[in-house]
Amino acid sequence: MADKCCNSNNDAENTENRTDSCCSSTNLEIKQENTSCCSSNKDSVNSFNSIPIFIQTETSCCSSNTSKETDKELAKINCCSSKTTNNEDETSEKTSCSSNEQQTSEEILNSLPSGEKMAYRVHGMDCPACAKTIEKGLSILKDIAEVKVNYSTAKMQVAASHLDAFIPIESEIKKLGYSIEPLNQTGNIKTFVIEGMDCGSCAKSIENHLNTLSTVKNVSVNFSTGKMKIEHSDSVENIISEVSKIGFKASLQSNKKSIQTNKNKSDNGLITLSGVLIALGFIGSFNGISPIMSTILYAIAMVISGFKPVKSAFYAIKSRSLDMNVLMSAAAIGAALIGEWLEGATVVWLFAIGNFLQTKSIERTRNSIRNLMDLAPPEAWVSIDSKIIKKPVEEITVGEIIIVKPGDKIPLDGEIIQGASSVNQAPITGESIPVDKEIGDTVYAGTINENGSLEIKVTKLVEDTTISKIIHLVEEAQEQKAPTEAFVDKFASIYTPIVFILALAIMVLPPILGFGTWGDWFYKGLELLVVACPCALVISTPVAIVSAIGNAAKNGVLIKGGTFLEKAGAITAIAFDKTGTLTEGKPKVTEIKTLHVTEDELLSIALTLEDYSTHPIAKAIVGYANEKGIQPKIGELFRSIVGKGVQATIEGNIYYGGNLKLFEEMNVSLDDVKNHVQEIQNKGKTVVIIGTQHQVIGIIAVSDTIRETTASTLKALKQSGVNQTVMLTGDNEGSAKMIASEANLTRYFANLLPEDKVDAIKKLQNEGHKVAMVGDGINDAPALATADLGIAMGGAGTDTAMETADIVLMADNLDKLPHTMKLSRKALTIIKQNIWFSVIIKVIALVLIFPGWLTLWMAVLSDTGAALIVILNALRLLKIK
Repeated sequence: MADKCCNSNNDAENTENRTDSCCSSTNLEIKQENTSCCSSNKDSVNSFNSIPIFIQTETSCCSSNTSKETDKELAKINCCSSKTTNNEDETSEKTSCSSNEQQTSEEILNSLPSGEKMAYRVHGMDCPACAKTIEKGLSILKDIAEVKVNYSTAKMQVAASHLDAFIPIESEIKKLGYSIEPLNQTGNIKTFVIEGMDCGSCAKSIENHLNTLSTVKNVSVNFSTGKMKIEHSDSVENIISEVSKIGFKASLQSNKKSIQTNKNKSDNGLITLSGVLIALGFIGSFNGISPIMSTILYAIAMVISGFKPVKSAFYAIKSRSLDMNVLMSAAAIGAALIGEWLEGATVVWLFAIGNFLQTKSIERTRNSIRNLMDLAPPEAWVSIDSKIIKKPVEEITVGEIIIVKPGDKIPLDGEIIQGASSVNQAPITGESIPVDKEIGDTVYAGTINENGSLEIKVTKLVEDTTISKIIHLVEEAQEQKAPTEAFVDKFASIYTPIVFILALAIMVLPPILGFGTWGDWFYKGLELLVVACPCALVISTPVAIVSAIGNAAKNGVLIKGGTFLEKAGAITAIAFDKTGTLTEGKPKVTEIKTLHVTEDELLSIALTLEDYSTHPIAKAIVGYANEKGIQPKIGELFRSIVGKGVQATIEGNIYYGGNLKLFEEMNVSLDDVKNHVQEIQNKGKTVVIIGTQHQVIGIIAVSDTIRETTASTLKALKQSGVNQTVMLTGDNEGSAKMIASEANLTRYFANLLPEDKVDAIKKLQNEGHKVAMVGDGINDAPALATADLGIAMGGAGTDTAMETADIVLMADNLDKLPHTMKLSRKALTIIKQNIWFSVIIKVIALVLIFPGWLTLWMAVLSDTGAALIVILNALRLLKIK
């Protein structure tokens, strides 16, 4: 367990400015009045942290300034510095931190040896052993430094010493029985298809020509494949133009191009032909056909269906990999050697059918995320010098103006500068009801402009849009191994070689010792070889996780990996921040009481105190004062007081704005206002007292309203198995009680400072609960870190929340939280079903071998059939609504 420490923002309900916190990895102490500190222990497998400004390391500590600009600076911090600072004028040094336990896809690429790096989509893998076979098969190629293949997402990353080293990869992959397509590459490496080359010298001519351009760093043209890989800083059009100058045609290879469709059709035809030949041989054996003819038909069927697995097995053996193809090929060839041609042909045919169906089924889970890629249009109408032209989104830069007509999809993230419309944001947030947008509002790529033409100023490049980040984060999440998956993989890696050795022993030892004939024991050994394939078991967990994460993404929920999916399924208590989570987070001033000054004077002082804060209560007071036309005074020496309020020097006098506790600690006389403050608090309102060290000059009452969907969401959570719904707030008892009653919460904790919220989380954990904490991704950092699971809300507008929370609700409400809990629990159930089913099938098959009740084709059917059933069971997660 690693000690964690984090930046703490000021209490969300009681103070206007958020403050900083820092803690040592060895001790925990409050350094000064406006500094709070926390430590938490989080599961070491977490690769994402549940809070912004906090990234998990062995020991980490964040620091931030304590000036009025704290909030603005915190939003910019992407990582924690390992050193702290008390400097109030400088932000923490940015460093690069990440979990050592699990790496994201980008981190994997970065972790590969230095040199050229490429990413590919792999087609044709039907079990995790295929990934290992590819890794070993490609690693022996010249100048290939490292290969990493992820079965769940069908992605492969390759590092090489130079671009030319990537050329033989495609042909080598085909030898192994698979096919690949390049994905978006790191840096500026792109792949082009070249037409018109008729000899090797043509390729050299293109290379020589492009190497004369200053914008081209590296270029490699392969004549046999007709493809060019080029690293350049020029536009795609210019590269195409330069190639055309020397008589050839270049086109950018599309990442969406399917290379599987025709292959599936041909595979389907071969499997059908093989099945027909087996059927003819079998029927003919009863109709007087020559046994030799039946054998020939079986042999042809074996060659047709078995060519691919035998070829793959050959390269797997060359790369010292023991995968399913090796085991199945050995079983089929062994059956032929002992004269069981029908068995051998049936084994190969059933294996081919199983692989074909598995591949088609697993593609459905992969497509659940790939479909997101089609949401944003590839081109956009751009307004340039009073002209409107269509451009690829890749060539549009930040600041350009795009035009989106009614009914069209918005191609890039941006800000509306002209027009108003309703926008369907379901692809991003999962909300089915369109949201009204006007000038100044943010819109997201992939959302649909329902009505009204919009002029949008682009704020993010295509690779930085919210939908791109969603796709990127979800694919990374799918690549991570959950604890269950890691355990199953480890078990399978031990199980397979043991059973393989056992199969060889059974073939040899019993006959030598005089127990039975060589043929009988050889056949039993072949059956055991087939049973040694743990495909169904290995595939049981990753397919379920990929399906569940894909379902969540389509419904506006980002689950950052299988680890967090499993944790969410075990949650029994959920703690909620109040402001902005259970409530709207947009409080309004409802009452003002003045003492010794006029109302305008009171508001002017309050405006000066609160003007620099981004806290919702401060905003409410500032907004109210601005509406009244109140002018602020000249203030200086602003200071935030953690959990109590703020202070500033105004016209030579120190003024304070804060809660009752602040003025009680300063021994200010409260006789005139204490009863009134308590009456207001009993109504569920928050009170901000304005005064000096000697007297109170007035009070301002502010109230927040509960979200419309809060009560129904909490009810649905209880129905989904969450026993405790808890509110954590810095508000007074009266306000907390009223909100808890309206929302139908199980319990609440009031008058909490940030460190008190940590204690509340720990109390729930000590009671035996697995606790999730829900906040806005910025506030309540210590509590989010302490909880077993951190859930951020409103991720569509908060990049920090998207990048750092365990689970992100993209919409700015809790509507999707019950679905997330239900989906997680269902995923855990299906994972357990798949594992138990896979194990039981294997046990049954092993038991039936020795009495002689299991045939070779039944063994194959138990393996491929079980794998298919496991996949189909996991696919049910895609349909949960």
